[in-house]
Amino acid sequence: MISKFKIGLFLCLCSGYLLQAQTTKITEIAIEGTVKTKPSFITKILQTQVGQVLDSTVLHQDVLRLKRLPAISYAYFSVKELSNKQCVIVITIKENYTLLPDVNFWTTTNNVFSYKLGLYEYNLLGRNITLGGFYQYNGFHTYAVNFKAPNLFSRKWGIALNHQNWKSEEPLYFNSGSANYLYNNISFEALALYQINLNHEINFGLNLFTEKYQYLSGVTSPQIPQQLNLQKALFKLVYGYTNLDYYYQYVSGFKSVLYAQYVLTENDYQNDFYIFWNDFFYYSRIGEKGNWANRLRFGLSSNEDTPFAPFALDNNVNLRGVGILVDRGTGSMVLNTEYRHTVYDKKWLAIQTNVFTDFGSWRNPGGTLGDFFKEENIRIYSGVGLRFISKKIYNATFRIDYGFRIVGQSNTSKGGFVFGIGQYF
Repeated sequence: MISKFKIGLFLCLCSGYLLQAQTTKITEIAIEGTVKTKPSFITKILQTQVGQVLDSTVLHQDVLRLKRLPAISYAYFSVKELSNKQCVIVITIKENYTLLPDVNFWTTTNNVFSYKLGLYEYNLLGRNITLGGFYQYNGFHTYAVNFKAPNLFSRKWGIALNHQNWKSEEPLYFNSGSANYLYNNISFEALALYQINLNHEINFGLNLFTEKYQYLSGVTSPQIPQQLNLQKALFKLVYGYTNLDYYYQYVSGFKSVLYAQYVLTENDYQNDFYIFWNDFFYYSRIGEKGNWANRLRFGLSSNEDTPFAPFALDNNVNLRGVGILVDRGTGSMVLNTEYRHTVYDKKWLAIQTNVFTDFGSWRNPGGTLGDFFKEENIRIYSGVGLRFISKKIYNATFRIDYGFRIVGQSNTSKGGFVFGIGQYF
């Protein structure tokens, strides 16, 4: 048997080692590998600071925080022990290229050649500031300017400012059919950004906007005029929980984002209304080259029987292959699931194939929750796709998917291609 003396000696040695580790102080934090990012900014947003006691758990959290920044593709740390219970923390990062064009080409339902040209800097001044904008032509002229500085005031507080003048041809649905309107949204938005901790953040603010509708073609209704000009104010709250880990194109973990908005409006065709939706994301690594990705969205709004219902069924939002703005509702329930497999992986480029299934349903304007389970409201599309991923440029993933109808009404799209920049979710 092991004597009590030996057990006591062992416990004393362990206690001494732990006590020494707990009293090792950080005398310097060195940042290596930066090209554009300011080392002073990196040290500003770290929870680990000079003079603190070494804590490897906090260091791991700091590295995870850095890997989530647009400017950084990968990061790791090492500890150099000095004499007198002191140490130096060395954080090494690999940067992304962050000045990116935003270019898209497509054809509208009226066969208008459309394009979007933009430019965004995601690491302005080397301080994780996003500044950019775009111009879009889809038969009409649209532009937007965006500014976001999550750490402008401190490690926790930042601000976002956005202005947009959006124009598009959109359908409004009546009992007797649908009509196409020119939709124009002119908005000014200001948001406060607060990072509670590594996993939790909250954004809140105000959006002042004008909505204009001008009749173009289709059926008419005596209840809805052919021209509208609506002044509105929107109070916005976004709460996000993030527990994701990144390794280049691979993602693992869970994320949840809640969007809540309350819209004030004074007109004869729409009352004040609320809208909220929650996106749940789950990612899992499968083997060395596989990644299983899932997104579940559930949302509701004020349930008025109006053609201006806020939730839309659309190729680029929820169901790949369904078409562009094919229907609207006051509730939305969507599940997207896909398996991504890397077939080519070199220093700067990775190529993934994917197979996916998108399930969606909605609540009709003025309807009930039972609408989600009505056969005529259910759509299921499945398909395959390709991803071309630059490992050195932030969010530089060109995707192409083809989705075909599995479940849905015969008058809906049988399928189609969907193109975009960035992963679908």
